[in-house]
Parts: sequence; structure tokens; C-alpha cells
Amino acid sequence: MIIKYPVYKAFIVMLVLSCWTEYVHADDYQQQRDQLVEQIKSNVQISSDFLKKDQLDARVLDAISKVPRHEFVPEKQRRWAYKNRPLPIGYGQTISQPAVVAIMTDLLQLQQTDQVLEIGTGSGYQAAVLAELVDKVYSIEIVPELAERAAGDLKRTAYDNVILRSGDGYYGWKEEAPFDAIIVTAAASHIPPPLIKQLKPGGRMIIPVGGRFMVQHLILVTKDEAGKVITRQILPVKFVPLTGQH
Repeated sequence: MIIKYPVYKAFIVMLVLSCWTEYVHADDYQQQRDQLVEQIKSNVQISSDFLKKDQLDARVLDAISKVPRHEFVPEKQRRWAYKNRPLPIGYGQTISQPAVVAIMTDLLQLQQTDQVLEIGTGSGYQAAVLAELVDKVYSIEIVPELAERAAGDLKRTAYDNVILRSGDGYYGWKEEAPFDAIIVTAAASHIPPPLIKQLKPGGRMIIPVGGRFMVQHLILVTKDEAGKVITRQILPVKFVPLTGQH
């Protein structure tokens, strides 16, 4: 005997199955993000001598647990999206290791009302993490194709508080300066003077400094209320070089 179901019932069954599949996938990604947060906590413990602390701001870890990193990597890299490692995104660039993203973000000590400048949008992932923490993020990407891709991914994932343009990040974004915080996601041979100038008194900047084939260090730059600039070496890192006409 053949049982025939009304079409509308079949449609409902298909809809329920589709929703369930999406739910399972979403839940699976959330589980992977939660596991990633635990790995980051372990990394911070290992690096505590460099960081002078053994745990990160809970708000930063919460942001990492929310941002869908798999949406910011090429399709062929998605299976590794929640591994604690950098991944290639094309054009000689990478999406940074999540632990490094978390550490750099934590060092900025962000407040919700802070105006933040990111140099090197890349995939858009770091900008999304920042956007979870502050009201407005400005981001510059020198590779036009990456800027266009990141803008699309940020829009698709509803990070509408990120303002993105293509350009040479060495010179900052003078029209929107000054900034409470600046984050540079590529290694410079020196700290760019335009970025120091665009940092507010009381502001903070985090930047990797060093050549491609040299030891690089993450440097925390602070500017006191009198305008005096103080630098502190945090830990050894490895980043792609900051490119441009400088």
C-alpha cells in the first residue's frame, strides 16, 4: 500500500528538517568556538610571563566565542576555521591565530565608546571581534580585493559598525582621527609616526614590529595625557609585513 501525504505536510516536514540541520550546524560551530576559547586560555597561561597576566578580559573571550570565524575564511579553509592557528586568505595574507587576536585585543583595554582604528583588515575577522566590543571600528586594507571581500563578509554577518576602506594603512585615517585605540595586524619595521600622531592622549596602540626575516615583537604603545609616548615589548610574534609606499 502506498501512503500519500498531502503536499503541505511534506513541505512542513522538509522545513523542520532544514531548520534542524541549520540548528545542528550552528550548534556545532558554537561548540568549536567554545573549545577555541579554552585553547586561548591555555595559551595565555603559557605566555603569562610575557603578558604579565594569566587571563584575558572576559569580554574579549566572549567576543571570540560569538564571532563566526568560519565566515571569514575561504571555503576550502573552513574545516580549520576554529583551529588555533593562522590560515591563508589569498594575496599573500593570512587570518591571524585566534590567540594572538585575543591577546592584541585585550591589550587595548577597550571601552564600548572607544573609537578604534585597525590597520590591515585582511579577512575582516579581527574587525568583527573589535565590533563586538566597541560602537565603531574604522579599518583600512591595502589590497582592494581583500577589502571588497571583507566588506561583504562583515555586512553578511551584520557587523554594520565597521567602516572599511582600501588604502595604505601606514598613514592612518586622518579624517576620522584621533582614535582611542589603534591595532596594526601586519609587522612594520618601525612604529609609523602618522599613527602615533592620530592616537588620542590616553590612547593605546598595539603593533608587531620587525622585518619579515627578523625577530618580530608585539609592541604596546601608550600616549599619556601630556602626549608622551611610552612603548612596552610584549612577546615575540610572526606576522606578514606591512606593505605600502612608505
